[in-house]
Amino acid sequence: VPVGPGDVIDAVAAVEAAGIGSREDFYWTLHAVLVRRREHATLFAEAFRLFWRRRDLIEKMIAQMSPVAPDKAPPKPPNAGALRVQEALSPKTERPKPRITEEDLTTVTLSVSQAEVLKGKDFAQMSADEVAQARRLIAGLRLPDDATRTRRFEARPRGRIDPRRSFQRTVRAGGAIDLAFRAPRERPPPIVALCDISGSMAEYSRLFLHFLHAMSEQRRVHSFVFATRLTNITRELTRRDPDEALSRASARAQDWEGGTRIAEALHLFNRHWSRRVLGGGAVVLLFTDGLEREVTPELTHEMDRLRRSCRRLVWLNPLLRFDGFSARASGIRAMLPHVDDFRPIHSLSAMADLCRALGAHQPRGREPKAWLREAG
Repeated sequence: VPVGPGDVIDAVAAVEAAGIGSREDFYWTLHAVLVRRREHATLFAEAFRLFWRRRDLIEKMIAQMSPVAPDKAPPKPPNAGALRVQEALSPKTERPKPRITEEDLTTVTLSVSQAEVLKGKDFAQMSADEVAQARRLIAGLRLPDDATRTRRFEARPRGRIDPRRSFQRTVRAGGAIDLAFRAPRERPPPIVALCDISGSMAEYSRLFLHFLHAMSEQRRVHSFVFATRLTNITRELTRRDPDEALSRASARAQDWEGGTRIAEALHLFNRHWSRRVLGGGAVVLLFTDGLEREVTPELTHEMDRLRRSCRRLVWLNPLLRFDGFSARASGIRAMLPHVDDFRPIHSLSAMADLCRALGAHQPRGREPKAWLREAG
């Protein structure tokens, strides 16, 4: 969070004007001065919470996050931005740069790559440097060649005889028969992404948007975000620079890190956008945790309508990163029967698995309805 001397002076003046009352009043006074972007709100809240903790409690929390023997209790989700705040609050010491020899280069080459370590790391537990490196690795992901036949034809050396082109070539040749051929055109199906940007998904939605930005350079991608409303950010993600693209997308979506209204967002998409973007055998990526505030029959109806409008519906849920995940939430139970694939999306390894799974001849994952049978 960028804070300069002028910001500190403004914060002190704001506290003097508002007075020091309750901790909540003090929090919102500083929040109004220091937080200017949506992505900074989560880091500010975590830094404010850690500031009032005693040092021994922070050390106990860090000790609890260290690798220990497996416990029967289900793991708790990591606090968003905790590692980045810890780095910012810890003192930084400058160390002299060691001199690198040929032996050191050989050792580094033979050691395990840091990219391999990042592949299985949870996005919410990454530091700022690791997030930046993850963005570069996401840009290197490639979709499989899953081209399908379309109704249109194109010129080919072999295939069906093209009467019109054959007649034109015969006339040019002075009456000598010169046949031309055509075959169905093949192209990969478009990808339509519906991304949940509510508060519970903030740590994962930004890196998923980086994934969509990288995929848009390989094929047609239509991107939508939703929390309390539905916003089309396809044009914003076409910017070549990923940071500029996400900045424009964040400015366009006014409900970033708000509540969740999955049923209403699906209704708006099915009503206004379904016929426009779901042609050509589109594959829909639904990115959400499924924790709907109020589950109604409308959610089931809209999920069924969405499934019937696309070639394949893939649900990406970060909650699957937990081994003890169970489909007990009413929103998840209402949505699962209408999806073709149910996958995690919490790490680089999960994104790479998704790219491979989008292939036309790749085996599907676990049957989504099996989660319902296990939950009972």
